[in-house]
Amino acid sequence: MEKTLNILIVEDDIEACARFAEYADTNDNISIVGVTNNSYRALELVSQYYPDAVILDLELNDGKGNGLSFLHELKNADIPYLPYILVTTNISSPTTYDYARQYGADFIMSKHKDDYSEANAIDFLCMMKAIIHSHRNKQNVACETVESPAQYEKRTKKRIALEINKIGINPKYNGYQYLIDAIFLALNGQNTNICVTVGQNYSKTTASVERAIQNAINRAWRSTDIEDLLSNYTAKISSEKGVPTLTEFVYYYANKLKNGY
Repeated sequence: MEKTLNILIVEDDIEACARFAEYADTNDNISIVGVTNNSYRALELVSQYYPDAVILDLELNDGKGNGLSFLHELKNADIPYLPYILVTTNISSPTTYDYARQYGADFIMSKHKDDYSEANAIDFLCMMKAIIHSHRNKQNVACETVESPAQYEKRTKKRIALEINKIGINPKYNGYQYLIDAIFLALNGQNTNICVTVGQNYSKTTASVERAIQNAINRAWRSTDIEDLLSNYTAKISSEKGVPTLTEFVYYYANKLKNGY
């Protein structure tokens, strides 16, 4: 499996941050470990998650600190290696560019260029990925990259999706995403009010979430081949209808993923 490139975004433009995250979501080998508009918080995130690369805005007018101070402090940070720094900026001052390069900027992209976009910035890092990983390996880094909560959630929800797809529950079903979120919550220890939490996340009533999830389960049992059901859902069904209840289904898959059966 191709190694993931872990990226920290330091940017004060909310819409730009959303575009970075949206584009990264289209590439399974890219993961955003954190997003912040605060250069001081960015230093903490580097020490916490050891990203392979940082996309760094220099000014951070709507945040705290600035990119130049981040670069200066990063030089003195107690970390096992320095991430690749891709600066993205509206500044066009050669003096500022020289300072940024002196303190660790590996490449500078001007936001004024006609072909600049958040997607192009990530594509550039993808192009450099092998070199970035090779450079990191040459530093004989003893630590492993720490999986961020966002990475864990993304990875786990993909596993859940693969499992329920096996019995015919797919994104076309109205309760598909609710079901994935419900199983994720159960897997992570929430034992009560799961549908309440899911409803709050989507601004839906608890009843509508419960109905959509149960309908998705019922539809799978009506339309999926019986052999696929029996081989992938092995728990006893208590319902007289021959279909798992919402609670049975959610906790079956939470336990299945947790215990690996």
